[in-house]
This record gives sequence, structure tokens and C-alpha cells, in this order.
Amino acid sequence: MNNMYHYLEQTELLNFNHSAIQSLIRSRNWASLSVKEQILHVYNYVRDEIEFGYNRGDDIQASEVLQDGYGQCNTKGILFMALLRALGIPCRIHGFTIHKQLQKGAMNGWYYHLSPKEIIHSWIEVLYNDRWLNMEGFIVDLPYLHKLQQKFKQCTGSFCGYGVATDDFQNPSIFWNENDTYVQKEGILQDFGTFDNPDQFFTLHPQKLNLIKRMIFSHVVRHLMNRNVRSIRRG
Repeated sequence: MNNMYHYLEQTELLNFNHSAIQSLIRSRNWASLSVKEQILHVYNYVRDEIEFGYNRGDDIQASEVLQDGYGQCNTKGILFMALLRALGIPCRIHGFTIHKQLQKGAMNGWYYHLSPKEIIHSWIEVLYNDRWLNMEGFIVDLPYLHKLQQKFKQCTGSFCGYGVATDDFQNPSIFWNENDTYVQKEGILQDFGTFDNPDQFFTLHPQKLNLIKRMIFSHVVRHLMNRNVRSIRRG
């Protein structure tokens, strides 16, 4: 168990002892479930009850993501990891960049052109039955995805945009049953490898935005993107 410590520890971002996170775990009675059911319930919670949306930054604490009630790949991943570690399930983060084309539709006009070509991305790897499973399919909530599929119902193959990059748009691998799950994998460009925790990853690989662009994103752009996402979800 000693070699698993780094995949179970609390960090500044993975603040799973926070009262809100502990209260959620108690209210859902997750601690009483089998490991498979714990992973499934936490996965489905993060996918569907934490809506797809854009927080003020990537490197925010799990408790803040929970309070926001929405997130994207990096922030949903932080909350997912915190919940798993709170339940004693080892996990780590795998870092990448994705092409900004994946965000087109959620991100439009001048702020699409303002964004860097490559955007920092991550998925979570969970140790289950002595095998590391890739978990990325929790990023986009089902109500949003279903509306997106309806909007582009003529698309039956590959799709890239609106926060999705998959080679099977009408049936992406987002349901967990002891398998890998993906919803943005086809947009990946660079692979940075795995990290024990998101604190390490985002320190080494922040988004390529200068201070002014970072402020514009936090105070203006993300609100425009969230408005676009809500519009899709409402249909």
C-alpha cells in the first residue's frame, strides 16, 4: 500500500477533506458500496450532475468545482479525483494539449481567435483491478450531449467541436463498465504523460495565456462560452 500513497493523498487542489465533499459522500452513501459501484456512481455524478461549463481557471480546488456545479475536462477531473481519493481509490492525472478546434461552437468570434492553438487538457486514470483505466467521458453531461447530437443529427461519424472530439458522435464511449471512456480524445495533440496530482501538472503546464488574456478569459470569455453551452443544452 505504501507505493499507492501518492495516488491517494490530499493536495491543495484535491481537498477531499473539505466539509462539502465529505457531506456529499455521506449523503450519497457511497462509502458503503463496492469499489466498482463507487467508481460508477462518482463517475456518473461528475458527468451529469456537474454540468459541462467553464470555471474561472483550471487550477481550482475540488470544493470550488463542486460549489460551481459545472466544469470542463481539467476541473471536472479535479473533482473526480478528489471524490475517488476520499473513498480510497487510487488515481492520477494524464496531461495533454488539444486543438482549439474542439472548442469551436462553445468558443466563437474574436475570443476563438484570441485563444492559443493548443489548449491544456487532461483525463484521469483510475487503478481498478490492477489496471489503469482512462477516464475522459465524464466531461460532457448527457443532457448537453443529447441536444448536441440532435442539433447535428446528420453526423454519424467523427465530430469535433462544442467540447466534443470523437470518432463516433452518435455513440461515444462515455458509459463506464470497467472500461476506458472518452469524449475529447480525438482532439489530442501533445502528450505530457502522467502526474501524481493536478497540482504538479498545472504548475508545469499552465494554459498558454499571458496575464491580460487570462483576465479576459476569467472575467469575460468563459461567461460567453457558458452562455453558448447553456443555449445548446436548452435546445
